[in-house]
Parts: sequence; structure tokens; C-alpha cells
Amino acid sequence: MTDAIASAWEKLANHPGKTLKELFQDEGRVDDFSGRIELPEGGILFDWSKTHLDADLVAGFEDLAEAAGFAEARAKLLGGEIVNPTEGRAAEHTAQRGVGKEASVEEASALHQRMKILVEAIHEGALGEVKHLIHVGIGGSALGPALAVDALTRDLALVDVHVVSNIDGCALEEAFNACDPATTMIAVASKTFTTIETMTNAESALRWLSENGVHDPYGRVVALTAYPEKAVEWGVDETRILPFNEGVGGRYSIWSSIGFPIALAIGWEDFAAFLEGAAAVDRHFRDTDGAANLCLRAAFADQYYTRIKGCQTRACFAYDERLALLPDYLQQLEMESNGKSVTAAGEPVSGPTAPITWGGVGTDAQHAVFQLLHQGTNLVPVDFIASIAPGDALDPAHHRILLMNCFAQGAALMAGKQSDDPARCYPGDRPSATILCDDLGAPELGALIAFHEHRTFANAVLMGINPFDQFGVELGKEIAKQIEAGGTSFDASTEALLEKAGLGN
Repeated sequence: MTDAIASAWEKLANHPGKTLKELFQDEGRVDDFSGRIELPEGGILFDWSKTHLDADLVAGFEDLAEAAGFAEARAKLLGGEIVNPTEGRAAEHTAQRGVGKEASVEEASALHQRMKILVEAIHEGALGEVKHLIHVGIGGSALGPALAVDALTRDLALVDVHVVSNIDGCALEEAFNACDPATTMIAVASKTFTTIETMTNAESALRWLSENGVHDPYGRVVALTAYPEKAVEWGVDETRILPFNEGVGGRYSIWSSIGFPIALAIGWEDFAAFLEGAAAVDRHFRDTDGAANLCLRAAFADQYYTRIKGCQTRACFAYDERLALLPDYLQQLEMESNGKSVTAAGEPVSGPTAPITWGGVGTDAQHAVFQLLHQGTNLVPVDFIASIAPGDALDPAHHRILLMNCFAQGAALMAGKQSDDPARCYPGDRPSATILCDDLGAPELGALIAFHEHRTFANAVLMGINPFDQFGVELGKEIAKQIEAGGTSFDASTEALLEKAGLGN
């Protein structure tokens, strides 16, 4: 840590701070701490006024960002330079949306065109009747497609998509039971095309097709991978292989050919709108400096609560059923990216890194976990996400009540309520942020995801860590392989469990 970074953190830690009630004595606070990103049609409001950020804190965090080299790191990210030093890689997910190094943008455009041709050929019946797709992947190869398909196909799906990630056979059987093998295709999503959970599920899916009268099961497979030669070796025809750049990490891969099931479900026009919504956030992130950069401002608040106030978790509540899977998606994005204990230089970090990301769907969560948020001893920063336009065609009372509850929760967390009865006393002064979409279609979903990607990157820069490697997921996998191979001794508890389950040597 440089002297300038240490000095910036010390200044932030010594900031006296004010209560939210005190901060709202400033009549211009809402305008000062809210901002909007415009999309081709409509836009999204980001209201961070109910956080404890003030002008002095923002100035201090801007000093930290400068000392940490935020502008330089952003330029490297968007310029296709190496930002993942432990693996010597760039991180070129924004190029998939048209923002990045020119050569990478051109390559992404060509690969998207290849995917578009296949998607449209399937829709036109060139590969026979296709009513169902079983998409097999894990991690980012599954979470992203599952989120987008669930969010964007509540009314109509051009192809019925089932995303399977768990190696537990119950998950795959559930998809089998919902699909007709005669009209089902299989998408195998694996960056390396060697992921054991994905490839085991893929083999079982092929066997299911074969056992149910499909004479050429490999002819029903589409491979989504950064290593197309591996897919060819496995048996997929090269015309049904959709490659993507190795510089696109798994949890950032939804924009690449991993988005194939999304495009197949919603159509290419809407998938292009999904990419453009993300690109609008990319341009804001690229072209806006300081706290006016809404992704960076969110990171300022994140760092204040995690590093300065000692908050160990951050909650996200979507007041929209279509975003039911968003908290799951953000868990991987934020915790796999920033759940590190060393800096990018390999030195121990000087403070806490990623909080635990969790959440749920309003109004369900109000009758479950909100008790802790309002009266518990843990301070938990909360993000509320909602859409002004409803996603249903029912009585408008449904959506009106939904939004009233969303806004009321933020107001209640901030204001609290005093009572002579301690059990009915709410301390208040509890922070929240609100992300309010005009509507929730493909552009808005793309923008929401891109916003959180850049927020995650900004947090990483402020902490001095590398958000693009994930070695922590490997050790358990290595031990699982040792168990399968046999001949290795483990601790007494593990040995006893293996013996009980019939997996002992």
C-alpha cells in the first residue's frame, strides 16, 4: 500500500459522519446523490441519497480512487490490456457489448453474427422442430442464462429453455420430464469444455436423447466454448460450435456465446437490445469521472460500510418477481470476484474485502429477514431494485402495493421509530440505495448487470485486489478428484463420511 492510499484511508476512517436525518437537512441531497443512466428507450435511476455518503466522504473517496489508480485501471480494462496479473489475461467482456479494444470488438461482432445465424436457423426450422433447449453449464455459464431467461420470458419464450447446473441428477431429470426428446436440443456451455459437472451432465443428456429414439444425439448439441477444438474432439459438428474469446471470464460471459439460450428464447432483436443496454452503462462508466460515475459512487458507499463501518454483509432485494434470480447472480459476481485476502501484488490486504452478498424478493422477504434489518444488531446496507412499469396485466393495485412496500422499507430503515416499549423501538439511521427502472425489458436487464459488473471492478481497484481470478474454487474440486482416484488419506471426519456413504478406499 502506498503512502497516498494509506493516507486516504486514514482520512476516511477519521471522518466524523452524520446521521441520515442530519444529512437530509440539505434540501439538495436527493439531487446530489441520485443519478440516471439513459437507455435507448427509458432509463434507470440510481438513488444513493439514503446512504451516509456526504460531500467530505465523497471527496475523500475520490482522493482514494486517484491514489489507487482508478482511471488507469479503467483504461486498461476497456483497452484490452492485462488486468488479471495472476493469469496474465485481459478481461474483455465489455468488448462483447461493443466497448473495448477495436480488434476485440470486431471479433465479438463476428462471433455474434455466427450465433445470430444459428439462432435464426433454429427459429426458421432448419434444424427440425425445436421446442425445448436444455442448457448445461455451471457457475457463470448457468447463472447468467438462468437469470435472463427467467426475467425476460415470463410472457412468451420462442423456445422453452431449461438451465441445468447441478451435478445432482434430480436437476437433470426435472429438465428431462419437462421436455420432449424429439424436439429438444442440448447446449453445452463450458469455457474449457472439460468441467466435470457440465460434461457429466452433457453425457447423460446425450444418453437420454439416444434412449428416447433420437438417432443422432450429437446432431442436437450446440457447444459454447473458448476451446472449440475440444468440442470437436467430444463429437460436436463445428457448424454448431459457438466460440468466445478466452479473455471473457465465466461470470462475465453472459454477453458472449454463453448467451445463446437467451437469444434462442427471446429472439435476436431483443438479445441485441440486451447488449445495448449494457453498452449504455459501459459508455457512462468510461466517460464519467469521480462520484458522477454511478458505478464508482456505489463502490464508495460499499467501501464505506465494509471498510469503515465493519459491515460484513450487503443485501439486495428485488421488488420484481422477474428479478428473483438476481441476488444469486450477484453472489457469484461479487463474492467470486472480490472474495480475496491478498492484493493484486500478492501481499496481504490491509482490511476487509468483499462482504457477503445476499438477498431475496420483495414482498416475500419482508415477512422473513426484514426483522433483522430493522431491529437486529447487524448493520446491513440494502439495495432495493424495482420497475415503475409492471410486469403483469392484472389489476394495477398489485404493482401499486408492491412499489409502496419497496419505498416504505427504505423510508422505515432510515427514519426508524421510537417507543417506550423497547420491543417496538426501531433505531433507524440504517442505509439503503434504490435502483428504479422505468421498465424491465432486455435493455434494462443488460444495464443492471453491467452496472454491477463495473461496481464490482471499482470496488476491486479501491481495495487493490484482482477481481478476475478465482483460485478459491479449485481446492475442493482437487480433493474431490483425489477421492475419486482413491489411495489418498484424509482427516478422520472425512474418512468416516466417505466410509458411511460407501465411497471409502
